[in-house]
Amino acid sequence: MSKPLTVPNHPLTWLITGQWTPRVATFRNPGKTPKLVQQVEAPGGQWLKLDVDDLASGDLVNYLERNGSHVDVLVNNAGWSIHGPAEGFTEEETRSQMDTVFFGPCRLTRAVAPFMRKRRPWTGLSEVLAKELSPLGVRVLAVQLGTFDTNMGPTAKFSSNPIPADYEESLVGRMCQMMAASATEGFPADGDHLKASRVIYEVVTATGVGVGKENQRMPPLGRDLAKRVDDVVAGYQASVQAFRDVCTNIYLENKQSATESCWYSSWPTAK
Repeated sequence: MSKPLTVPNHPLTWLITGQWTPRVATFRNPGKTPKLVQQVEAPGGQWLKLDVDDLASGDLVNYLERNGSHVDVLVNNAGWSIHGPAEGFTEEETRSQMDTVFFGPCRLTRAVAPFMRKRRPWTGLSEVLAKELSPLGVRVLAVQLGTFDTNMGPTAKFSSNPIPADYEESLVGRMCQMMAASATEGFPADGDHLKASRVIYEVVTATGVGVGKENQRMPPLGRDLAKRVDDVVAGYQASVQAFRDVCTNIYLENKQSATESCWYSSWPTAK
């Protein structure tokens, strides 16, 4: 059984990668944003350098914990996009992308999880860890986002290799054209990032729209995303229906029933 998820009765300390909050701000290069540094430090906040690609990035969590800033909420927010056909990305481009959006968040999650377990706070951010940490009183959210009015579009990167002619009129080619145009014409985003941030805050703190949704793990944000989620769910359902006879007839002959043969039916779950 999962432990009850309750909101601590003290102000939450948020550690948001690639972003700032009034308490602790992190950025790869604070020197580029002196006004924000002043805005954070003036009321007594901390502005700390954090490069999620750095193998030692988890040391920041240890530093905060040793100095009294106990991280209650970790938001793995740092990221960037790169566009082009999968076959065209170089090894360096692929590894650089995965360092920022996968290995970096993994390092920070590994660093903060032991402290969260000890204090039994109520949130982190990693879909993979949801079932592992929820029994320990640590809530895990994997926020699903549509398109929002951030700098993700205008700062998009592209593969250093030219797009093969076969891809020019494909979805890949059209996507690259759209992202390239966004640098000068603006990104065609539908969502308001301030509204989305407010929703995330309320879901984490169980206030406002988050009341009664404490057990939800994957909040979807953005009306364009809602359409995509519906399409994905419909696609899975169609595949199950199309392959149901095949899917349910490739079992070991010595198993008497689907219930008996299914490891998942007896797998421990976190409720």
